[in-house]
Amino acid sequence: MAEWRINLMESLQDVLDVAPPGTVIRLPAGVFRQTAVIRTPGITLAGAGRDRTAIVFDRCAKALDHVGRPLGTFRSFTLAVTAANVTLRDLTVANDAGDPAQNGQQVALSVLGDNFLMADGGLVSTQDTLFLGPLPPDLILRYRDLLPEALRRPEGLSSRFLGCRIAGSVDFVFGGGSALFDGCELRSVCDGRRVGYVAAPSHALSQTDGFTFRRCRFTAEPSVPPESVYLARPWRDHGLCRFEDCAYGPHIHPAGFDKWGTTHRNETARFYETPGVPGRVDWVN
Repeated sequence: MAEWRINLMESLQDVLDVAPPGTVIRLPAGVFRQTAVIRTPGITLAGAGRDRTAIVFDRCAKALDHVGRPLGTFRSFTLAVTAANVTLRDLTVANDAGDPAQNGQQVALSVLGDNFLMADGGLVSTQDTLFLGPLPPDLILRYRDLLPEALRRPEGLSSRFLGCRIAGSVDFVFGGGSALFDGCELRSVCDGRRVGYVAAPSHALSQTDGFTFRRCRFTAEPSVPPESVYLARPWRDHGLCRFEDCAYGPHIHPAGFDKWGTTHRNETARFYETPGVPGRVDWVN
């Protein structure tokens, strides 16, 4: 297994483009202010610590590309993973565009590669911090002329997040992938709006694994009002979320879950919480 060390002056994308499969790329303490796509399987990016090494950029959905088109949510990422068996350790990926009400969605990490692992890492943004592919089928079709094929792959994908800190405001864990969050902190931040949501799953009915939050802590920065954040709302009809043995701060709304506006997804969404919490909506299992 090859091991490379890079410095803050190097282009992360240039290094990724020539690294052979299975390479461990060690990043020093500091900030890499750039974007990148990991297209090679088996790559590991290892930082010097979650609070010491960061990959940061400020793209947002309403920013324009080189031909004047809005980037949209799914091109706003700081880091995207489109290869299998990629690992991120001991680093943070952030999108600091800010003000999503004005600038639109701002993805920090987009995962469209199978068997992804992030351990002891951090993800920071506001709206749509972490996207876990695949896209819903209707968006795969809608964006066929905007997104490259690697960002529109339809197959199911799996991810694990171990001991990570994930921060955001609205739908900051979203998509249709299968993902385990074990021992993570889900931290709500204030973006100037009055209501927040942690998860927005879009799983198909055929999927039996969705988002599982196990032994996670749901926390908030001090400016987030009490009872203003919902644990999840279904982005598509059959979104699937499980919350197992989690701890919740006072910012979590007693109802726990939202059906997404005027939809009837309370009749189709698959949300589970153990142990049960008094006061939750009657459609959570």
